[in-house]
Amino acid sequence: MAKSKQKVRNIGIPNVTPPERVCEDPNCPFHGSLPVRGRIMEGVVTSTRMHKTITFQMDYLSLIKKYSRYERRRSKKHAHVPDCMDVREGDIVRVVECRPLSKTVSCVVVEVRRPETAQEE
Repeated sequence: MAKSKQKVRNIGIPNVTPPERVCEDPNCPFHGSLPVRGRIMEGVVTSTRMHKTITFQMDYLSLIKKYSRYERRRSKKHAHVPDCMDVREGDIVRVVECRPLSKTVSCVVVEVRRPETAQEE
């Protein structure tokens, strides 16, 4: 018996392709019914220990007006990982805001990129 291909939703974010795997997660923006809106963030995965949730770190510059200079800052946030995504520590992820899924999770992963290693020279 061949499985019929499940319909994939268009989430409305340019340059984001849906994953090849299909999942049954209701909180998946591609295969479930979770709407995405708001900010599109990019960061590095620092932890994958939680169930269906990752911690990612965003680096950004903040202006100090008094000295007219910038300082580097970083913040950690949590994001939901659908079953159709394979995320490991050190990966670069694109994350989009959504409705609150739990006390600390209000984002969902929509794209995963493996970092290019320096050993392939």
